[in-house]
Amino acid sequence: MTSAIFTAAITLEKADPEHFDLAFTAVTQPCPWPKAYGGDLAAAAAAAAMRSVTDGKTLHSMHSYFLRPADIGAAVRYEVELLRDGRGYSTRQVRGYQNGKPLYVCLANFAAGEPGGSFQAEVDGLPGPEELPSSAEYLAERAGGTMTEESKAYWSGGRSFDMRHVPGPVYLAVEGEKVPHQAVWIKPFDPLRPVEGLTDAQRDLAALAYMCDYTILEPILRVLGLPWAEPGLVTASLDHAMWFHRAAPVDDWLLYVQEAVAADSGRGLGSGRFFTRDRRHLATVAQEGMIRAA
Repeated sequence: MTSAIFTAAITLEKADPEHFDLAFTAVTQPCPWPKAYGGDLAAAAAAAAMRSVTDGKTLHSMHSYFLRPADIGAAVRYEVELLRDGRGYSTRQVRGYQNGKPLYVCLANFAAGEPGGSFQAEVDGLPGPEELPSSAEYLAERAGGTMTEESKAYWSGGRSFDMRHVPGPVYLAVEGEKVPHQAVWIKPFDPLRPVEGLTDAQRDLAALAYMCDYTILEPILRVLGLPWAEPGLVTASLDHAMWFHRAAPVDDWLLYVQEAVAADSGRGLGSGRFFTRDRRHLATVAQEGMIRAA
């Protein structure tokens, strides 16, 4: 149980561009599903975009589409197009290619920042992480559905981050009411490692992009009564948007507050907000996914 998996996912190697201005490669990390984890793509693309901005501007938003599944354990080439560099803002397009085809695309915007008013959403009334079981503790004596030993090990410790759910997880069953909301406490299993080409602050922004995809569809599964281990359930990320409001080190517990926005026609939209333990609002996420039940 270490953060090495996340580090490997966003470690980029320079490559020769074939379509745009800059290119990097990154290797998708192991997971027990037929396709690579979508957070690998979003975080690596964020890292590629950040490495292309050299004047101190900070990533403030990403808007992504997942076009095709990515092979696990294989390199993805991220090509970066330098669309605009202004005094206050810069914009990049990033496309991920594998097997000669585009499988991911995003626009990323960067801001120099300037003085202005401040406001943030508030959240309270939730138990702290010490009061909740870890995924490993929850799954230790449980089994069922399509949950295999491999997938149990992945949910327990193969994701670089400890995750603790309010209410309980939806790995094997939706326990209690089918409510359209949940919260997840998230913390790296150990301190995040340095990443070549990124500052620690940039690495931490990539960490938010990486971890947000793991659970953002769960409020939709919860309200529909569909646990992850439901036989015949197939999910996939379709599109994703993320706004980074404030910076903070990703070295302590973060609270990821989520809700289901809509579900119909085999798709569901979820939203989420990241807070520090002292309730500083760091980022906001919206993601639509395919949800196909048997």
